[in-house]
Amino acid sequence: MDNIQKIKNVYFLGIGGIGMSALARYFKFSGRNVAGYDRTPTALTDALQKEGIDVHFDDDIRNIPSKWNPAETIAVYTPALPDEHKELNWFKSQPIGLFKRAKVLGMICNERKGIAVSGTHGKTTTSTIVTNILSKTEQGCGAFLGGISKNFRSNLVLPENDSPWIVAEADEFDRSFLHLKPQLALVTSVDADHLDIYGEKEKIVESFEKFISQIRPEGSLVLKEGVELDTSKTDAKVYSYSLKGKTDFAALNLQLNSETGFYSFDLKTPDGIIASCKMNYPGLVNVENTVGASALAWLAGASANAIKAGIEDYEGVARRFDIRYRSENRIYIDDYAHHPAELEAFITSVKDLFPDKKVTGIFQPHLFSRTKDFAAEFAQSLDLLDKAILIPLYPAREEPIPGVSSAIIYKGMKLENRMLAERDEVLKILKSDRNEIVLTMGAGDIDRMVERIIELLESKEK
Repeated sequence: MDNIQKIKNVYFLGIGGIGMSALARYFKFSGRNVAGYDRTPTALTDALQKEGIDVHFDDDIRNIPSKWNPAETIAVYTPALPDEHKELNWFKSQPIGLFKRAKVLGMICNERKGIAVSGTHGKTTTSTIVTNILSKTEQGCGAFLGGISKNFRSNLVLPENDSPWIVAEADEFDRSFLHLKPQLALVTSVDADHLDIYGEKEKIVESFEKFISQIRPEGSLVLKEGVELDTSKTDAKVYSYSLKGKTDFAALNLQLNSETGFYSFDLKTPDGIIASCKMNYPGLVNVENTVGASALAWLAGASANAIKAGIEDYEGVARRFDIRYRSENRIYIDDYAHHPAELEAFITSVKDLFPDKKVTGIFQPHLFSRTKDFAAEFAQSLDLLDKAILIPLYPAREEPIPGVSSAIIYKGMKLENRMLAERDEVLKILKSDRNEIVLTMGAGDIDRMVERIIELLESKEK
């Protein structure tokens, strides 16, 4: 299938995933018939159903629409599905196009000037910031985001005014980003991750180098300072960025407003300084993400005024340094951090923001393989907390690995004030604490605890 515009019906296997749901919304809003399967109901599947998309939760081929013309239908699936999945195997036996999510995303994005945000950390925040900045320009943009943008209240932004630009997260998992051929690309980091797919870090580097080789020859590549890739593999013009350094893009004169906890800075660009960029979103790590996003926006033609406006009214992303509760005595922040480097950056940013307060972190490891590969690094990052609570890990797509659980991280930690706890014990533990700063961290289903933690903290104020 070369022309996706001819498709009238799209079925999703794993429709509740953040990337899959953005595609489902795209096809629904563009007039296609859309339906799909997911394992369990979530807030995201609830939202899709309210938008008129048929979602079911039983792996049963009888739920697949029988009246759709196979010649006008495609099925989109996530690699996380098990091999024995009944609906997936039914589609494999039918004369219907069956594609991975990444393939379909590439077919859509490659029809426009793509802006691809890649890297093992910071993709979602960076991509939502550049989307917000470009929304302030006459040309606008579309976007497929890896989180729910608080500005757009969605993970999908439909292209404005037939804009040539479309922003997408370029995910290294399963080498998904190799389906993209962007005009502009950014790499935030190339840390070891997804070793269940790659085996070793060298293979990850090779994959990123293949990705940057696919940037269009007239395009541009933006690399964070310290990212080591062989840029001879791309014909694109190469730029650098950093939090503060001798790079093409950087944050100068960085200042923290002690009352709001937000940063302001002067943005260095190859054309000069864009003065007094004021953030409305916390975290030192997010200053760096903002610089990278601003670099992409600048390369896409955004004016200094658009860049400043897009930075200033950026509200953040659900589950990315997401302040869910704040009172005079207590603050609760939820974050998607699920890699040791992300945990370290998040916890360090919180402690920089609230240097005099005790920080309690609740962490749910994600994947048996990642927990096994990085147990020592997880322990080191969590040692930055004042108190750590580890709950059972979230397996996602994986089968158990003997001897691997949250306990192997716990055993490697040096922090005295740490504990292993079941999910239903967490509220009882928090109830007996002062809870100056509470963090929830993880990429699994730890977000289902958020509302109950908020209710507990509210009750402690009464």
